[in-house]
Parts: sequence; structure tokens; C-alpha cells
Amino acid sequence: MQRLGEKLFNWASILEDKTREQAVRTSQMPFIWPHLALMPDAHLGKGATVGSVIPTDRAIIPAAVGVDIGCGMIAVRTQWTESQVRSKGELSALRVAIEKAIPLSAGGYNTESQVLEAGVAGRLAELEARAGKAGFDPSSYTAKWKRQLGSLGSGNHFIEVTADEEGTVWLFLHSGSRGVGNLIAQKHIKVARAQMEKWHIDLPDLDLAYLVEDTDEFWSYINEMRWAQDFALANREEMMHRLMLCVSDFMGSDVQDLERINCHHNFTQQENHYGKNLWISRKGAIQADAGRPGLIPGSMGTASYVVVGRGSKLSLNSSPHGAGREFSRTAARKRFGIEDLRTAMKGIEYRDTDAFIDEIPAAYKPIDQVMADADDLVKVKHTLHQILNVKGD
Repeated sequence: MQRLGEKLFNWASILEDKTREQAVRTSQMPFIWPHLALMPDAHLGKGATVGSVIPTDRAIIPAAVGVDIGCGMIAVRTQWTESQVRSKGELSALRVAIEKAIPLSAGGYNTESQVLEAGVAGRLAELEARAGKAGFDPSSYTAKWKRQLGSLGSGNHFIEVTADEEGTVWLFLHSGSRGVGNLIAQKHIKVARAQMEKWHIDLPDLDLAYLVEDTDEFWSYINEMRWAQDFALANREEMMHRLMLCVSDFMGSDVQDLERINCHHNFTQQENHYGKNLWISRKGAIQADAGRPGLIPGSMGTASYVVVGRGSKLSLNSSPHGAGREFSRTAARKRFGIEDLRTAMKGIEYRDTDAFIDEIPAAYKPIDQVMADADDLVKVKHTLHQILNVKGD
């Protein structure tokens, strides 16, 4: 860990100059207190740095929470071993079944019949009730939000079958609040910008526009953002339910849910640090209180980790959320090709397409280095390696 400014502490040994400059700008906002914590996977983001923990006093920056509100991970430990899964037949059959059961890609939605299924209907009813208490209608953002529950999206979102160091199989996936969460975020980012213009507040970056506590605009964002976090949790639970059904069919018996972890890495909540109640926005970071379980994925062809928080006070009880990009998507496509991807994914069942070149493991920071940097933030409980990977284009 090193101190990069009056209110900036950094755990990233791999840090680009532009990322450093962005984090310094954010840390200099007057309501940042006591300091911003930059995680080992930090990289350039929109407004605020991805991989940063941003404590704010009586204000909040919507772009610092991010546009994929509530994005995060869920993992379930099963009763099977890798050898038992591989002995059941070609993993391509399991991959295709998963791809059919869970809508993929940015435009992937449930069918009308899927929306009416008992489990989905129950989750949707709960979300509708929570939206009513929050004082808004999600359909005002998109009429398709109900069809998005249980869908993956694209980019770095994934579904995986993995095995730990003892060969035990874990089911693992990464997604967030989908289109409805994005629209909620975009609206309130615009509202925050309008507030800055109204009060003639100049900013070093428009995406640092903020909302002030005890205003209607502030609480409207908080209420809708909390709902989007609930949607993201329910979305992962629904996808995990479908993934478990697919694996159960493949294995010929029901999955035993021996351990389950579901955690956000794009979210905000009130916490007390250094004796003061603050809004802690984790943009690409997970909560890592002492003893709290968490999940840190690598890239699609490298290790992921089941961890336990160490409760680092200086990091505001936080840790990285993944490997963090080293090359932009455009740069990755210029640098790597389909044969590079095939080499990186050797031994892992995945859909062989050049659509995933920008997700090649080499486009990310080495996850081993990220985890070494995070040694005082989390303790590794399990190291997971992919058997099967599913992604959206």
C-alpha cells in the first residue's frame, strides 16, 4: 500500500498514469472523507476509477456507483468433483443447455412463459412491492424490466462451472441489474449534472456531479438505486436457480447447495468508519469486513477466488472485485486474435468465437498479482479454475 495524495491510499502495484490522475481528482472532492481507497485491480473508469472505495459525507456521486448498479457475483459449492462432472459426457452439451436456459447478451430477455414461472413470478412480485415502497415504477424506465430478471448481459459477465484446489465443483456467475439498473443510473447522473449547473458548481470532470443529502433528488436516487441493487441480487439468484437445474439434468441428480455467497461490487450504503456515518460507494470493490465471505473473479481463463475479509480499516473494509482491465476492449482486439484466445482457453469448454477476443485473459491484469496486492485485505479460502465458461456476445 502507498499514499498517493492527502486523501488517497493505493493498493495497486500495476497502475496507469491516467488511472492515478483520475483517482487523485476524485479524492480532492470536498466531501470525500477520510480518504479514497484504490484497490489492486484499479483501472480507468467513467467519472470515478473502477476499483475504488469512495467515502462521502452528506453527498453522493451517482457515477461513482456506476451504471451497472448492484453488479456482483454469486457462487454455490456443490457435492461433486471435477472428475465426476467430466465423466458424465461432453461438456459442450451442458454449455448449450445453459445457453438455452439463460438469456445472454445485451438484448437477451426471458420469454413470456419464463416470466410466468412460479419462481420468477415470486421474485418479480417482491421487487414490485419494494418499488412501491421506494415510490417509483420500474416500468417508467423500461417495460421490459420483468423480462430481464434471470438474464446475463454481455461484456465481462459470465456463467461458469469451476473446481477448487480439492477438485470440488462450484457454480459461479457474474451479472448485475441489467438494462433497468443502467437506465436508473443514467437518469440520476443527468439529475446530478443539472444540480451542478443550477448551483453554478464547476467540476474537474462532469461525471463527478453529485447530489446533496436531504434534498429530494438525493433520496430519489438512493431509493431507486437500492431497488436496483435488490434487482441485481434477485437476478443472480434466478440465474443460479436455472444453472443448478441445467447441471442437475446433466449429472442425473439434484445439486446440493452446500455453501452460497452472493455479493455486490458496484453499490453504495451507509457505514460507520472512524466514528462517522458515511456513504461508502464501492465501484468495482467488495465489502470485506473481518470474517465476511466474498468472491473475486479473474478473467474467463484464469483463477477466481472465494475469500474472507480481513477488516482492513484503512481500506474501509474493502477488497478488489476482480482482475481489472489492463487493455481497453479496442486495444485488446488490436493486440490479440482468435488463436491467442484458443490458446488461453485450452482445456476449458466455451463457445469458440472471435466475439470474446476483448475478454481474453491477457486483456486483464494478472490475477495472481492482484491477489498478492490484496493480501492484507482478504484471506483466500478457495482458488477456483474454470471447467466451463458461458458468455454473451
